[in-house]
Amino acid sequence: MKIAFPTLGNKGLDEQIGEHFGRVPTYTIIDLETKELRVVPNTSHHMGGQGYPPELLAREGVKVMICRGLGRRAISMFQDFGIEVYIGATGTVRDALDAFMRGELKNASISDACGEHAFRDRHHHI
Repeated sequence: MKIAFPTLGNKGLDEQIGEHFGRVPTYTIIDLETKELRVVPNTSHHMGGQGYPPELLAREGVKVMICRGLGRRAISMFQDFGIEVYIGATGTVRDALDAFMRGELKNASISDACGEHAFRDRHHHI
């Protein structure tokens, strides 16, 4: 199973989790079966490319996205691509992965959308 984290750079397990999953420069992807770690650039439209982060991560075979928080529209898009989202991640990729493995992160549903994103989604139909 491949797990993705929105990250601020290329330091692998030691990289910081980015606050805004759509606007981070990189995604760190870990394959739990093979232990392979890859860092891929965020080529979504948020960064001047095409498509949305859920599409990019689905193409990479990601099944779980671990982040701090996100809006309802993003949660819905991840669900459409068959990617589960867990929220509450902080610190480094290693910290977030450990918290996930211990069952400390929350599986996100539409009702968990953070207020800032929920407000923006309602008023700026992006």
